[in-house]
Amino acid sequence: MLEGRAVVRETDMSPDMQAFAMDLACQALDLHEVSDCQSIACHIKQKLDEAGGQTWYCVVVRDFGSCITHLCSSFIFFHVEMMEFLIFKDGKELNESKEEPVGVLLNQRCNS
Repeated sequence: MLEGRAVVRETDMSPDMQAFAMDLACQALDLHEVSDCQSIACHIKQKLDEAGGQTWYCVVVRDFGSCITHLCSSFIFFHVEMMEFLIFKDGKELNESKEEPVGVLLNQRCNS
C-alpha cells in the first residue's frame, strides 16, 4: 500500500462520505497492486454500489484531468502520493444519456 495520506483536491461530499470513499481507496490499495488501476477502481465502485445504489463511477490513474457532470453531494477528487482518485455518482441512466460520462467503459467492465 502507498504510505501517504489522502489529500482532497475537490469535493462536495459530506465529511462522512469523504472518509468512506478514502477508506475504500485504502482497502483497494491493500488488496491490489498499485499498478493495477482497473482492479482498484472496480473494488471501490463495487463497494459504493453495494452501499449507495448503482451509478457510481471511479477513475484511478497516476495523473489526469477531467470535466464531469455529477449528482450533488457525490463527487470527490483526491490523491494518495502519485495515485489520483475521481469518484462520483451520475444521476442519468446510461441508456438515457447521449454522451458517455467518464468511467462508463470501466463501469461496464466491472459489471461483466
